[in-house]
Amino acid sequence: LWGMLLRWRLKILLLLMLSILWPTIALPFAPGNIGNLFGMPESDGKILQRSKRGWMWNQFFLLEEYTGNDHQYVGKLHSNMDKGDGNVKYILTGDGAGTLFLIDEKSGDIHATKRLDREEKAMYTLHAKVLDRNTNAELEPDTEFNIKIHDINDNAPKFAKEIYFASVPEMSEVGTSVATVTATDADDQTYGNSAKLVYSILQGQPYFSVDSENGTIKTALPGMDREVKENYQVVIQAKDMAGQMGGLSGTTTVSITLSDVNDSPPRFANHSFRVTAVESTVIGAAIGRIKADDPDVGRNAEMEYTIVGGHDIFNIITDQITQEGVIIIKKPLDYETKRDYEFRVEVKNTYLDARFIHGLQFKDYATVKVTVEDVDEPPVFTRNPYIIEVHEDTAAGSFVGVVSARDPDADNKPVKYSIDRHTDLERLFNIDSVNGTITTLKALDRETSKWHNISVVATEISNCYNPRQTTRVPVFIKVLDVNDNAPEFAMSYDTFVCENVKAGQLIQTISAVDTDEPLVGHKFVFSISPTNPNFTIDDREDNTANILTRRGGFSRREMSMYLLPVVISDNDYPIQSSTSTLIVRVCACDSRGNMQSCNPEVLPFSDGLTTGALVAILLCVIILLMIVVLFAALRRQRKKEPLIISKEDVRDNVVSYNDEGGGEEDTQAFDIGTLRNPEVMDANKLRRDIIPEMLFPFRRTSPIKDNTDVRDFINGRLQENDSDPTAPPYDSLATYAYEGTGSLAESLSSLESAATEGDQEYDYLTNWGPQFKKLAEMYIGKSPDRET
Repeated sequence: LWGMLLRWRLKILLLLMLSILWPTIALPFAPGNIGNLFGMPESDGKILQRSKRGWMWNQFFLLEEYTGNDHQYVGKLHSNMDKGDGNVKYILTGDGAGTLFLIDEKSGDIHATKRLDREEKAMYTLHAKVLDRNTNAELEPDTEFNIKIHDINDNAPKFAKEIYFASVPEMSEVGTSVATVTATDADDQTYGNSAKLVYSILQGQPYFSVDSENGTIKTALPGMDREVKENYQVVIQAKDMAGQMGGLSGTTTVSITLSDVNDSPPRFANHSFRVTAVESTVIGAAIGRIKADDPDVGRNAEMEYTIVGGHDIFNIITDQITQEGVIIIKKPLDYETKRDYEFRVEVKNTYLDARFIHGLQFKDYATVKVTVEDVDEPPVFTRNPYIIEVHEDTAAGSFVGVVSARDPDADNKPVKYSIDRHTDLERLFNIDSVNGTITTLKALDRETSKWHNISVVATEISNCYNPRQTTRVPVFIKVLDVNDNAPEFAMSYDTFVCENVKAGQLIQTISAVDTDEPLVGHKFVFSISPTNPNFTIDDREDNTANILTRRGGFSRREMSMYLLPVVISDNDYPIQSSTSTLIVRVCACDSRGNMQSCNPEVLPFSDGLTTGALVAILLCVIILLMIVVLFAALRRQRKKEPLIISKEDVRDNVVSYNDEGGGEEDTQAFDIGTLRNPEVMDANKLRRDIIPEMLFPFRRTSPIKDNTDVRDFINGRLQENDSDPTAPPYDSLATYAYEGTGSLAESLSSLESAATEGDQEYDYLTNWGPQFKKLAEMYIGKSPDRET
C-alpha cells in the first residue's frame, strides 16, 4: 500500500512539473519558430530577435533500459530556416550518431536505436547541423547538445567476495568489532535511493550484529567460549532503495572464528603417577612422562613442569612438542641403596592473561612415585681411570700396580681380571686374574714409548646361564726416565782446517743431545785427549764446545784427514758418556780463510809404482784380452756334428731346426710355388740360405700324376680345414706328413703289434741287409728261445 501511494505521489509530482514547463517545451516545435532545440517565442507570436545560443535548450533526458520494441523517441530539432517546404536537411554527429541515435533529415526527430545503460555511459554529446538540401550549404552553425541518461534501479548491490574470513578473541565484550563488509551498487549515487544501501544480518543471531549503515559486524553475546564453539557462519545482506520494499539486495557469508585466549588453567586428570626404573638407567635418560590437560591452544596451552622443592636424583623437563613432563635421571640409581622415591610435580602456564587470572589458580599439582628395579650389574672399579708410574729398564715380572673391582649386587659375586690384548699388542704387561696385580712381561724403554694405555676387563663370575657381566677400565702407565743413554753429537759435522791456519783458531762448534730427560735438565761435558798435538777443545758450559787448532801449518800431502775423538758426558746418575769422532779435513783456503779445495794433491810416479810395474800390468791385460778373443773364435768355428755318427747306427734321429720363416714374402729360404704345385717340384733344387752338406744329393723322381691317394688325402684335409669353425680368420699354411700306401717292410711301429712280444717273429730282419742288422740283433736277441 505504501509503495502504491509512493508511486502515485511521484506521478503527481511529475505532472505538476510538466504543466509548469510545458510552454517552454512545446512552443519551440511550433511552425515558424527559430532555434534548433526548444526555441522561446515572444508573446505576440513574432520571432525573437536575439542570438540562438543565448536561449537554446541544449539538453535531453532519456530513461535507461527502455524495453519497447520501436525506437525510443528522444527529442526534436527545428531551425528557423526550416519553412516546411522540405529544403532543409538535418544532420547529426557526435557520440553514437548513426548507431545509437538517428535523426530524421526532414523533421529533425531524434530516436534511440537500442537500450541504453547509464552504468556504461551516463551522457552523450552530439552536434546538429542544418544544411540546404539542394546545395548542401550550411544554413546555421553547428549546435552542441547533450543527451543525459536518467538512472533507474536496475543493479543489485554486490559484495567483493562471496565469503569473508574473520576472527575475534573469545570472551570478548559485547560490541567488539569483528570485521566490516561493504557492498557496491552500480546505480547513480546522486539520483534517488537506487544506490542507498542498508545492511542487515540474516544468519548469526544472537551472537553477532551488523551496523545497518557501514556493514560493521560486532559481537552481540557476552562470554562466547572457544572451547564450547569455535566457528560461526554469519550471512550479511545489503539492500538498496534504503531498505524499502521493492529494492534489490545481495548477500555474503562471513566465517568468524573465535581465537583462543588463556582463560583455562592446566589440570592433571590424575593427581598420582607411578613410574618404574631399572637401576642400570644411564644418567640423563627418561624414565617416564606425565601429562596435564589444557583446553587452550597455541601459546596459551604451553606448560612448564617443575619438581616442588627440587630433587637430588630426578629432574623433570617439558617436551615442547607434546607438552608433557619428562622425568629424567640426574644421578645413578642403586637398588641396593634405595628402592622407592616420591616427589610432587607442579604444572603451570608459561603465558598468563591478566584479564582472567583473577579468581583462578593457573597451576596444578600431582604426586609421582618412582620404584627402582634390580638388575644384574657389571663389576664396578674403585677408580676410573687408573694412572700408574713405573721406571724404565724394570726387569720382567716387576710390580707395576693394582686395580680393584667389585660386584655391586647383593650377591657380591667374585670378579676375574684380564687385559684386553688389543690394547697390549706387544704383550708388555700381565695381570693376576684374582687380585688384579699388574706386572711387566718385558723391560720397558721410555725412549721407545713414554706412555702405555691398556684396558683391564673385570668379569663377573656367575654360575647361572645369563651372559657374564664385564666392565672395562683404562689404565695409563707412565714410564719414568732412567739415565741409561749416553749423549752424542747433535748432528753430523763437516769440519775442515785450512793449510795456512794459525794456532788457536776456531774451526768448529759442536753440541750434543741425549734421549734421556733428567729433572734438572741436561748438562754435558766435552773433552778430548790432552796429548793431541793438532787440536784442543774449549767447553763453553752451555752444552756446546769449540774445537781449536793447537798448531798451524797443516799439509794435505802429509795428512788429508784427521779423526778427532770427542768424549761427551752427562751429569745425571749414573753418569753416561760416549765417544764421538769428529772428521777434520785439510783444505786449501784463500787469504780470508774461505775453503777452495779439499782434494788431496796428485803424487808423482816416483812415490808410487814404477814404470816397469805399470808395463807388466798392461801386458797382462793385453794377454787376457787375446785369450778371450781366441776362445770366442774357437766357439764360432766349432764343427757341426754329423747327423749319423756311425754307419752302423741306423736308429731314427730327430733333427731340430730353430729357424723361423719370414712368411710368403720370404722367397730366399724356399720356393713357395713348389708348395702350391707339387707336380713342378724340382728334386735337385737346393736351398739358397744354407751351404749344402752333400755335394751330390740323391735324386728323386717326380711324383706320378696318377697318385690319387695323395690327392684324396690333401683334398680331405683341405675340406676339414675349410669347415673347421675354430680356424683363424687369415690365410695359413698347414703341412701334413703322408706316409703313403705302404712299404715292403710294412710298419715298424709297435702300436699295431700283438699283445705280447712272444707272438711276433723277427727272423726276417736278417734278410733286409746290413742297414737293419742292429735292429735285428736288438729284437732277435730278446727271443726267449734263443736265450734258452
